[in-house]
Amino acid sequence: MKDNFQDWTRANQSRIEASLDNLLPAANISPKRLHNAMRFSVIGGGKRIRPLLAFAAGEISEAKEERVTIVAVAVELIHAYSLVHDDLPCMDDDVLRRGKPACHIEYNEATALLVGDSLQSLAFQLLSESCLADTPRIQLNMINNLAQAAGSCGMAGGQAFDLDSVGKELNLQELEFMHVHKTGALIRSAIMMGACCGKNMSALQLKNLDNFAKYIGLAFQVVDDVLDTEATTATLGKTAGKDADNNKPTYVSILGVKKARELAEKLRQNAYQELETFGKAATRLRQLTDYIIQRES
Repeated sequence: MKDNFQDWTRANQSRIEASLDNLLPAANISPKRLHNAMRFSVIGGGKRIRPLLAFAAGEISEAKEERVTIVAVAVELIHAYSLVHDDLPCMDDDVLRRGKPACHIEYNEATALLVGDSLQSLAFQLLSESCLADTPRIQLNMINNLAQAAGSCGMAGGQAFDLDSVGKELNLQELEFMHVHKTGALIRSAIMMGACCGKNMSALQLKNLDNFAKYIGLAFQVVDDVLDTEATTATLGKTAGKDADNNKPTYVSILGVKKARELAEKLRQNAYQELETFGKAATRLRQLTDYIIQRES
């Protein structure tokens, strides 16, 4: 294991980038426009936080690198599909993503819709055709986990709640409910699937890990809301201040920046506590927790 967190991060980001390049359909395969748009939307952008969390969780269970890589690719494909659809005019109506034009701007709305559909299908194709766990039952549970995380009781449901909340005043509990689903569900799935690629874990260990994932998923969103207020469009790679412009409820609109940062710190400490049972095996998850809280984009 690489001792330096930056080296470990770069190595895994390079691994996931190469795997995405290899596993996405080649640009010269028909339908070429769709495949080019899929690659445009996935390759060469983003910090790959969810894949990194999958790799870090895999270290707890001593998972094989090749197994976790497929999980990491699948989760990133689901995440990328959600971004493509979120940017559409019928959703958040944004023109910039990861420092370049949104998919529907670079191509068109119909292509963007098909890109999202195709990325989601590819994610489940990869999960179903690879050996990812010690037993078929565990692997089926992993696929089920991602399906629920992406669906109406997870990410898609959170987005529906988000769209419905525009212009409304939510309390903190309602906002948390929205982001447990919209942002947190996929982060939790990445962590749990990464861990399930390795040796069996006890029910208590799985509960601790899922609690950690819930805390860090919420912390990620709290920091996102702060950055949307304080960072620039150039830094974020997407339109800054969009939530405020669209009159969306956020942790900053409810709590203010100072208390939102305090909440993120509280969530970090809660996340740390859930990792105590894993000792040194959870080092990368602790480091990623710090990175998520302290990031500037």
